Amino acid sequence: MDGDSEASRTVVTVTDHEAIRVLTLNRPEARNAIDVPMRERLLEELQRGTGDPHVRAIVLTGAGGTFSAGGDVRSMEGAGPDAVRARLAPVHKAVRLIATCGTPVIAAVEGAAAGLGVSLAAVCDHVVAAEDARFVAAFGKVGLVADGGLLWTLPQRVGMGRAKEMLVFGRTVPAPRACEIGLADSLAPPGEALAAALGLAADAAALAPLSVAAAKRLLARNDHSLKRLLESEREEQAALFGTADFAEGRAAFAERRPPRFEGR
Repeated sequence: MDGDSEASRTVVTVTDHEAIRVLTLNRPEARNAIDVPMRERLLEELQRGTGDPHVRAIVLTGAGGTFSAGGDVRSMEGAGPDAVRARLAPVHKAVRLIATCGTPVIAAVEGAAAGLGVSLAAVCDHVVAAEDARFVAAFGKVGLVADGGLLWTLPQRVGMGRAKEMLVFGRTVPAPRACEIGLADSLAPPGEALAAALGLAADAAALAPLSVAAAKRLLARNDHSLKRLLESEREEQAALFGTADFAEGRAAFAERRPPRFEGR
């Protein structure tokens, strides 16, 4: 394997903790700035993890005490429209996958989550932030608009007014405030975000995977009319009633024991 291929392979590292897969953005010398090889590798590993029935939850984090400084601005010089579209393609696929896949995805944020780093965190199902972490999405400081789906996820998480504070006025949000407004979902002591995320991932991994997948599909719908939601809910629930996991859940409830779900 040549040097470039080896470098591409290690910009996102993979570690398994039983049914939980940890994906680590691994360019600590660049504060985990997300260049093209990292974008492509992250998408590959997300596809691999969400397609593996033995992986019940995924944790996304960053190496070296930083989640991510965002897109790698140094690699953007001279990029024309076609190159920009090519850079965004794997990010868009990754964001859609995190939002719609059946696997719970938890972000463990230490240090800074900036720019595209905020986008990746915000689309996750749960964001654990170290108490001294901070979030900043000041795309306007480099002359760009927010990408990675942040214009969709951020207003859903924090409301339109607070989203504008970050995106229009460039406000930096410390972790306690992020948790207060819904950008982060829980706090952990400094250095303990990953451990806290693994604990939450274990809770998610213990649930019936088909049930969790159905919930994520319904929550990801962009048509929020009650009528259509109820129609989709009816079909998802009807399908789940015929699964072995539902039978196991009923039996475990009746027998007052922990269920043993198999995802079928």
